[in-house]
Amino acid sequence: MGDEVRGRGRGRGRGVRPPAAGGPPAGPTQPHQPTRGGGARVAQPGPAPQAGLPGRATTSRGRQQASGGGDELTSAMRGLAVKQEVTPAGPSGSGDTIGRGALRGTRTIERPTFIRTKPDSCANKQGVTGQKVVCTANYFAIETKADWHLYQYRVDFNPEEDRTMVKRALLSNHRAQLGGGFVFDGTMLFTHQRLAPDPMELVSKRKHDDQFITMTVRMVDKDAIKYGDQTYLQVLNIVVRKCIANLDMTLLGRNYYDPKAKITIPEFSLELWPGYLTSMRQHEHSFLLCVEIIHKVLRQDTAYDLLRLAMQRDSRNYQDIFRNEMIGQVVLTSYGNTATYKVDDVDFTSNPDTTFDMKGVKTTIRDYYNSKYGLKIQDGRQPLLVSRPKARDERGGRDGPIFLVPELCRMTGITDEMRNNQNLMRAMADRTRMDSRTRQERLMVFQKRFTQTPKNAEELKNWNLSLSKNLVSMNSRILPPERVLFGGGNAVTLDRGPDWTNNFRNCSLLATSAISNWVVVGLSNAQRDIQEFVSLLQKSARGMGLRIDQPQWMNLDDDRVNSCVGVLDRVLSRDLPQIILFPVSNNRADRYSAIKRKTYVDRAVPSQVVALKTLRKKGLMSIATKVAIQMSCKIGGSPWSVDIPIKSTMVIGYDVCHDAKQKTKSYGALVASLNASWSRYYSSVTHHQHGEEIFKDLPMNIIKAITKYQQHNENQLPNRLLIYRDGVGEGQVNKVFSREVEDVVNALQATYGEQAPKMAFIIVTKRLNSRIFLGNENPPAGTVVDDVITCPEKYDFFLIPQSVRQGTVSPAGYNVIYDKSGLSADHMQRITYKLCHLYFNWSGTVRVPAPCQYAHKLAFLCSQNLHGIPNEDLSDLLYFL
Repeated sequence: MGDEVRGRGRGRGRGVRPPAAGGPPAGPTQPHQPTRGGGARVAQPGPAPQAGLPGRATTSRGRQQASGGGDELTSAMRGLAVKQEVTPAGPSGSGDTIGRGALRGTRTIERPTFIRTKPDSCANKQGVTGQKVVCTANYFAIETKADWHLYQYRVDFNPEEDRTMVKRALLSNHRAQLGGGFVFDGTMLFTHQRLAPDPMELVSKRKHDDQFITMTVRMVDKDAIKYGDQTYLQVLNIVVRKCIANLDMTLLGRNYYDPKAKITIPEFSLELWPGYLTSMRQHEHSFLLCVEIIHKVLRQDTAYDLLRLAMQRDSRNYQDIFRNEMIGQVVLTSYGNTATYKVDDVDFTSNPDTTFDMKGVKTTIRDYYNSKYGLKIQDGRQPLLVSRPKARDERGGRDGPIFLVPELCRMTGITDEMRNNQNLMRAMADRTRMDSRTRQERLMVFQKRFTQTPKNAEELKNWNLSLSKNLVSMNSRILPPERVLFGGGNAVTLDRGPDWTNNFRNCSLLATSAISNWVVVGLSNAQRDIQEFVSLLQKSARGMGLRIDQPQWMNLDDDRVNSCVGVLDRVLSRDLPQIILFPVSNNRADRYSAIKRKTYVDRAVPSQVVALKTLRKKGLMSIATKVAIQMSCKIGGSPWSVDIPIKSTMVIGYDVCHDAKQKTKSYGALVASLNASWSRYYSSVTHHQHGEEIFKDLPMNIIKAITKYQQHNENQLPNRLLIYRDGVGEGQVNKVFSREVEDVVNALQATYGEQAPKMAFIIVTKRLNSRIFLGNENPPAGTVVDDVITCPEKYDFFLIPQSVRQGTVSPAGYNVIYDKSGLSADHMQRITYKLCHLYFNWSGTVRVPAPCQYAHKLAFLCSQNLHGIPNEDLSDLLYFL
């Protein structure tokens, strides 16, 4: 689906469903079977391959309306739930028990299970340092009455009925006896009031065959489910989602959007649909509903437009071009129920004139769409897009792939070309950016809409629930400003904000090495611009205490990839220079990748690539200053540091990126500090062949980093390791703990024994839905939140390290899942903030700790450009800046 200006989601909708689940179109010996959702039966197919049966894969909202009952229990909290599978029933007909009740057969349900990651050593996770302030956040409290209880019942059907939708419809006929508010998943029934009598027998007539069905409702446990139990939370989630569905919005993936309020950008053929991203969970003191304002980006071009472009580019190989462009894309269908599909394949053997049997009548896909939706397909030769079901689709009744017609599928998402269009991105930002005041006003509009819609008012009344009228507030702190340390004993206290760019006019770099042997490779027709830039580079470097001598010059007639590689071969065949400066005509990715592979993989020479258009901008002196700092770092220099109160501590960042060309290959990058000021770093990269986020080589790389640390510190081991791990989703925390944390601890014990350093393992999350406000403004840099919106099962906190003047600031989240460091929560928060000052690509604070940002930068370089492991001789340099 389209890129949100906040995250992604996927959904189901309408399409053409093939006969075989997960397989190719049915042949003469492969009759179609009815789908679990009640799909039509078809007669024996004809001799030709068939595209399949047009059918439905209804959205969650569609299932609600069809049954008239409560939402399915299994549809809630997908992001927070883990699946527990029930084994097949034995001879007695009973299955394994899950929780308080038993389920039959092999039905798979989801139960939200929160993993406790709060270390036993963490008695208090709140810090004390800083100015105390009261902030608010984009959360509403879910309030319940004191007499609110939740009861669980099992429902048995006689005669047996396997279709959940039919069972829910049968049970919904007795809403009055069940008390109005209930949730039923096909086996388990949850109500907020005790039913009488117990057991209760209900009878309904099944519509399609007029069969009378007896339903026996029997309480599973005589005691009510306790407040705070995960099932309790799950039911509340379902009720809230049902209320959101009543707001007359369109469900795309997991979130709801309002097409009536769409924002059009006609100059770029784009639409922005505003919507809400919601999630609820148990926080420190109560259940809180997080609400974030999001926008879905929808394009006006279709998949058929891309097909025509592919044919224009290469009429012979257009199929490969179109397939490569479409696989992995998400398309939108607006006929029937608006829905999105991820494209898994393109079937060039089928087209809109392919026939299938529909209730015994041979019909073409073209005729089906014309009669069903009044849509006229123009091109009968276009291939069909294939969307295969995921696990959750199969649970919802979609048991086979769906075929889609390119003409009828709008493209969604933003391409790399669009991202590189600054005018387009600026137009989108102007229409979606909201300051703190506006965002809070929009959140209050949601609250009124949620509570005052008549259907929602009745639903909330049935469950004795209410949504708080105000955003939650919490005590927060603003950490004191840091002192940035430069060379010559100079230091600057950041009283006016976390940006010290202007201080380089009066301060020298912390540690430098003269650049005496370096090469400039540039186009002959741009020599004047390049020479002027080199002169400014030398001038700015002198002001920072960095000596840059005259370079060797290598001219190029053109900067095509082969020409660049050829001149690099000549340069690198002689004595290796300290660094190579490579001004290029534009930002072509293939040229950049070729230069980096030649200098970082084939050889071990830092390189600095600069676009010529950058050298022609205003403020060239400022650009020269930043390039000089980068070049100094790439040969071992350190531009600045901050006060580090703890000694003999190694900080480590780790991140993973997937290879852009080989989707099954991933690169894990580790970056670790080597000195007391955390200004020199060691890096290591390993690759994995299965595209996983969890890497078995992390312990080995940490041991290598400690060995390098010993070499830089007179054979002394670090006493403490602080590992910041990026790129971990909520569902991967348990795996990270069991496979990475435990492996690292065991490796340290096996290698160093009693000398093994103490360790803390912190998971960093950049993409959060949480927004924090200080009145109607953004909180200043250094704001820490460690209460109310944090989670009781975690040792976690939020940190805002940057000052944001436009839009709404987005905090980073930190979850300490292992802590034997001996540091207090206050120390952990302050050290994390200090590390946000040490990313040398920007003379200001960054959103995450510098080692984490370095690791991401290196992993991204390897996965997008190098597609290999860098030369080991570069490991103690920040060559990847």
